[in-house]
Amino acid sequence: MMRKLKNSELGRLNVEEFKQTDKIPLIVVLDNIRSLNNIGSVFRTSDAFLIEKIYLCGITGQPPHKDIHKTALGSTESVAWEYVEDTFTLVEKLQNENVLIASIEQAENSTMLQDFNIQPNQKYAIVFGNEVKGVQQEVVSASNYCIEIPQFGTKHSLNISVSVGVVLWDLFKKFRY
Repeated sequence: MMRKLKNSELGRLNVEEFKQTDKIPLIVVLDNIRSLNNIGSVFRTSDAFLIEKIYLCGITGQPPHKDIHKTALGSTESVAWEYVEDTFTLVEKLQNENVLIASIEQAENSTMLQDFNIQPNQKYAIVFGNEVKGVQQEVVSASNYCIEIPQFGTKHSLNISVSVGVVLWDLFKKFRY
């Protein structure tokens, strides 16, 4: 017999414990995300997988906002974040800090997610793009990698919040296991 666990039985960290916990060396960059609910979902998923930081770029909304809060469920308080106006400028800055950039996009010569291997002791930033236009071409061109989520149905893309969940879980496993 199985019984659903109560929240009090899950052994989750509080916000201060989360801030002190070692994170995986992974940064999430949101490039012009228009949906506040998607942004909130990214915060919540980033909290679940111990992401180091989120950068909100361009038109991407910022906390505090009720629609972000609705889906983030408080994770805007636990996950470090910063607003940067221009994604390309941020990518250049991160690369100068020895961070490898991977755009999540369908592109020529992309690497399928399951085939992407992380390098030990290397920090990465993964860029997720606008719901309609995807990651800006200049950002894709500047990236060290382009990672593609394999898809087998009739649609050409996944919702950004779903993409973030798939990619973060896959990379978390590669960093931790």
